[in-house]
Amino acid sequence: MTLTPLSYRVVDRREETHDTVTLVLEPAGDALKPFAPGQFAMLYAFGVGEIPVSVSRLADGHRLTHTVRAVGAVSRALCGLRSGGWVGVRGPFGTAWDMDAAHGNDLLVVAGGIGLAPLRPLVDTVLSEPRAFGRLNVLAGARTPADLLYRDEFPSWGEPFSAVTVDRPSGDWAGRVGVVTTLLREARFTASDTVAFVCGPEVMMRATARALIHQGVRPDRIQVSLERNMRCATGHCGHCQLGPLLLCRDGPVVGYGQAAPLLTVREL
Repeated sequence: MTLTPLSYRVVDRREETHDTVTLVLEPAGDALKPFAPGQFAMLYAFGVGEIPVSVSRLADGHRLTHTVRAVGAVSRALCGLRSGGWVGVRGPFGTAWDMDAAHGNDLLVVAGGIGLAPLRPLVDTVLSEPRAFGRLNVLAGARTPADLLYRDEFPSWGEPFSAVTVDRPSGDWAGRVGVVTTLLREARFTASDTVAFVCGPEVMMRATARALIHQGVRPDRIQVSLERNMRCATGHCGHCQLGPLLLCRDGPVVGYGQAAPLLTVREL
């Protein structure tokens, strides 16, 4: 099952930005086992190839939702699909966000760019079970206002705090400007009772984790989602190796205490 893609049909398509599309997929026959927030699937564009893509929403029974940015041949082919198109899907793969560790604690969700996509199912889970968690903080950054994902959903994430920032504002942008770590100064959380979930470019994740540690959050309470070149997704080919980790199997979600020494080694 993990090596043979199952056929899924595109039942909905939404353009998030100029180069990013969200696809809702429905199984044509047999469905894959349920995914957990933070896990990924291998999406196969017929005749082109396959790439790993995290689930960006978990709802509607066996349907899968993936947000894809067009950066290569396969992702461009996936983004070019319309409703009724077909995708091969393998999964679920990888580790999930540790929601058990978050129960009863404040949550700090920090995303950079398309890193918000793997975090959205986590936000959905927290909003659906408000009594199980403490305060939710959602902080997101992007290069420009046009690159922000899910902008229409932020109002529903706003209690008690959510904020976005951009590196380069456009003429009509009246929001915050700067890297996402600048938002940490505004967020309302108690460091000793906070679990942080971070996804984005590696430099952003390192800076965020260091800032959180400086503010008193323990490294073992910070989770990051790492990315490498995943091919087989079963831990056999070695393309996704990061030091002792095979990220398709041992990741992508990893505790920062384990990830920190690996992310400081050049070209590892």
